[in-house]
Amino acid sequence: MTNSLTKPSLSIRQVLIFGGLMVTLSMGIRHGFGLFNLPITLENGWGRETFALTMALQNLIWGIFQPITGALADRFGALKIMVAGGILYALGLAGMALSTDALSFTMAGGLLIGLAQTATTYSIVYGILGRNVPADKRVWAMGIAAAAGSFGQFLMIPVEQGFLSIFGAQDALLLLALMASLMIPAAFMLREKNFSHQHQLGDQTIKEALKEAMKNPSFRLLTLGYFVCGFQVVFIAVHLAPYLKDMSSIFPAVGAPAVATTALALIGLFNIFGTYSAGVLGQRFPKRYLLSAIYLGRSIAVIGFLVIPLSPLTTYIFAAIMGYLWLSTIPLTNGIVAQIFGVKYLSMLSGLVFFSHQLGSFCGAFFGGYLFDRTGSYLIVWEIAIALGIFAFLVNLPVKERALARVANA
Repeated sequence: MTNSLTKPSLSIRQVLIFGGLMVTLSMGIRHGFGLFNLPITLENGWGRETFALTMALQNLIWGIFQPITGALADRFGALKIMVAGGILYALGLAGMALSTDALSFTMAGGLLIGLAQTATTYSIVYGILGRNVPADKRVWAMGIAAAAGSFGQFLMIPVEQGFLSIFGAQDALLLLALMASLMIPAAFMLREKNFSHQHQLGDQTIKEALKEAMKNPSFRLLTLGYFVCGFQVVFIAVHLAPYLKDMSSIFPAVGAPAVATTALALIGLFNIFGTYSAGVLGQRFPKRYLLSAIYLGRSIAVIGFLVIPLSPLTTYIFAAIMGYLWLSTIPLTNGIVAQIFGVKYLSMLSGLVFFSHQLGSFCGAFFGGYLFDRTGSYLIVWEIAIALGIFAFLVNLPVKERALARVANA
């Protein structure tokens, strides 16, 4: 069931195609921001902490406002939310391109794009998906949508590097703003003609839904694990390229920028397989055990990356492994939320657990730059990422995936 009293107005194919396009553009563009770190900071004479603060603020704003945006989409429908998100995304990228001081750059890249991502990424798309896809195919469909975002990461890394090489950072960002505007027509293709907030709300209020979720031990454990996910992936996305640049003497023939670009593209490529596999496996096996295995696998991968002598080959192997584990947490985590609470408030509750993810993202982005500027090394942050992965492995094991009887009957 989709917890709707009316027939779904969108086919599974339509949701997956245009929802996939939405997250392909939104996630793909942001995945390449790490490539702009050194070009922008060197051109403007800023420290890495400035760029890191912008990316950290972006993730924090995304996390803070995601539950609010999700609640609005659950109540009034997702169309207007997604259109506004596409507009803000384009304006934010243009603002980054035209900024001449750190404050305006941070407001454009941090505030505007952070708000845009609340309206154009997984929580909103998954809400549409939950209302239009049967429960027996839901986690699989979430895996498909996540794989689309992963494809965007694979696609956009060489595109953004090409823009940078040919046009420079400013014009590259303006071209990305034009690409971001394509999310607006995609939103209209996801319009739910039969959407009615009355049948979505039932007898439960938003306040009651929030109270119910926050009292649920499994929901709290999921939020703790998701913090770790955000810390790890955003630290790597923002700081892997400059980390490899610092090790440029190891890559004399290939060059650190080429290695970083290839590594980030490999993360996106293998992420396609990882997120799809998570969706398929999540329909067959306990999702909590899959989540624990993902977090443990990430820690092992980071340990290997630090211990084994660094080379282009070891970097690519690390990127492939991390890519497979990269966003595979998303369909599993959201699938558990839908399984426990139903889909009435899926966008909001997904946004709420995602808030923890973005707190982790803020810490990963900011402390990566902060600790580097003060120690001259990323080693401490890598070690924190390892410890957090072990912590997330442990906290996901006790999660209970049983549906709440009251929600199931709502």
